[in-house]
Amino acid sequence: MPGNSEKIINIEELPEKALQVASNLYHSGKVFIYPTDTIYGIGGSPFDQNVVRRIAEIKGRNESKQFIWLIDNIENMLNYVEIVIEKHLDFLQSIWPAPVSVVLNLNERTKRIVEFETIAVRIPKNNFCQELLKEIGQPLISTSVNRSGQEPVNNVEELGKNFLAEVDAIIFSKEQVKQTSSTILNLTSEEPKLIREGAIKFVELLKNLN
Repeated sequence: MPGNSEKIINIEELPEKALQVASNLYHSGKVFIYPTDTIYGIGGSPFDQNVVRRIAEIKGRNESKQFIWLIDNIENMLNYVEIVIEKHLDFLQSIWPAPVSVVLNLNERTKRIVEFETIAVRIPKNNFCQELLKEIGQPLISTSVNRSGQEPVNNVEELGKNFLAEVDAIIFSKEQVKQTSSTILNLTSEEPKLIREGAIKFVELLKNLN
């Protein structure tokens, strides 16, 4: 473990502190690293342009590229996106929570706020993420912890060594975080299209589409 910094919090040892720190950082426009149902992610509020810019700078990538949003449930998700095909809603209910991110059309109000037409969103299968998302009540940015063009960093020692100076906290789990990114589907038209195959195979997901 890279030092005994107050910025590095073990979920198993200090679960309430980890949750409270992450929630406070989110609401105060800060940036933090946390475990997801796939790999470690850099998170913060997608509605705070300073947060979005800062995460893009940490990764060394163009801030016009979108980040995946995590959210706690479909009901909350429908505050931000527009789903007009009923079978799509049934499909999402059948696959989530899971390491599957789905590109959806944003509703008009959210488009005006973030200046994007679509967003990739996921309900994660991870206890800490679920508790945090319920606590904050809003979407959470989730993007892999890496410099642009490099492999994601998934080891807490490396996270501390390479990213501690650039984030406001690292929240980590002793449990091994998966090494595989989420599968990404595009569901902005009637038939789903595969963007990236990850933790779950596309052919398996299609079995849930009636």
